Amino acid sequence: MPSVSDWKVPSSAQPKPDDYSYDLEHALSCVVGLRTTVPADAFTADTLGTERAGNGVLIRGNGLVLTIGYLITEADTIWITLNDGRSIPGHVLGYDQETGFGLVQALAKLDVPALPIGESAAASIGERVVVGGFGGRHRSVAGRIVAKQEFAGYWEYVLDEAIFTAPAHPNWGGTALIGPAGDLLGIGSLQLQHAVDKGEAQNINMIVPIDLLAPVFDDLLKTGRRSGPPRPWLGLYATEVENRLVVVGLADRGPAKKADIRNGDIVLSVAGEEVNDLAGFFRRIWAQGQAGVQVPLTIYRDGTTMDVRVKSSERNRFLKGPSLH
Repeated sequence: MPSVSDWKVPSSAQPKPDDYSYDLEHALSCVVGLRTTVPADAFTADTLGTERAGNGVLIRGNGLVLTIGYLITEADTIWITLNDGRSIPGHVLGYDQETGFGLVQALAKLDVPALPIGESAAASIGERVVVGGFGGRHRSVAGRIVAKQEFAGYWEYVLDEAIFTAPAHPNWGGTALIGPAGDLLGIGSLQLQHAVDKGEAQNINMIVPIDLLAPVFDDLLKTGRRSGPPRPWLGLYATEVENRLVVVGLADRGPAKKADIRNGDIVLSVAGEEVNDLAGFFRRIWAQGQAGVQVPLTIYRDGTTMDVRVKSSERNRFLKGPSLH
């Protein structure tokens, strides 16, 4: 992911204040920069790196920052950078594996406004939005919502209805999706390619809808995680290939690797029910019970069909918890 300090959005893609009924500069001043460091022995260090940079959004006047969880997962150092150049230390309050949201608390007074929370369910396809990045208009994108639909990520992640925007923001992680009322509709998570006419591909951003925050917000503030039984996690990465689910990676020390699941295995069914798409596969795993449950898989490997039972785990058990310095 690009650094938050060495680029600008092309002027043609930047939002223009006159195009919006709200105070654009005020709204964008609520977006901050985040830089984090993660211990080299952290579980996510190999996949996400030990130095991470992105964006966050102030959602309360007391310095509470909402961001995307992968920026702060297992972080032992966090710096929040403001538009006036100040950098302030922060502390991880928590992150939610199911939505992808993360919360950071600034450890000093910020004197920066908070962006009001909107309703992502009310946002319509085609609606004009701003994908706001740290640094104001020069690092923000004027775009539109191009889709609202299910999204499944290979890391055992599903959103029932993600928001997709175009054109894509080049430093998307933790960006603020700002709606027509100048309120927060979601948090930037990914950049993807979307097929358009004549076989060409368009870069788009996947945004986590803000409506998913309210059900877990109090839990994240109080305990750092959502309440209730955790979902079963297998620690395998899969992709769809011609209506088949193929294992393309395994988490080190994860349950699937311990059960001798291998790269190239084709997953045929979970607990006797055929699966052929990522969302269906993950939902079928979660339907088996809470973390720790045995998950029966039928796989195809080297011309042989076999049954394997994977003792699931809780993903958070593999992660280093937040520490306050």
